[in-house]
Amino acid sequence: MIFNFKKTTPALPPLRLADLAPGQAAIIADLALPAATAEPLMDLGLVAGTKVLAVRRAPGGDPVVYRVDGAEIALRHETTRHISLLPLETAAEVCP
Repeated sequence: MIFNFKKTTPALPPLRLADLAPGQAAIIADLALPAATAEPLMDLGLVAGTKVLAVRRAPGGDPVVYRVDGAEIALRHETTRHISLLPLETAAEVCP
């Protein structure tokens, strides 16, 4: 009989930009978008390792305004669900 007493934490579902509530911040991990969509966003500052803050939502809930490098960018849910994030605490451990 084999026992495994190692404590393992269950894998958390990936955090997406669409999941941020206004006032929450995180670090961009990856843009899983086609190049034609990702390149203009990267030109605006949405690149891996950048801090992003959800500022406010439109009255209907979509789009959401995000602050990246001092600029405010409004993005729709269809786009933000393809951008993965790292929580600020995790990012501090991974990227000291």
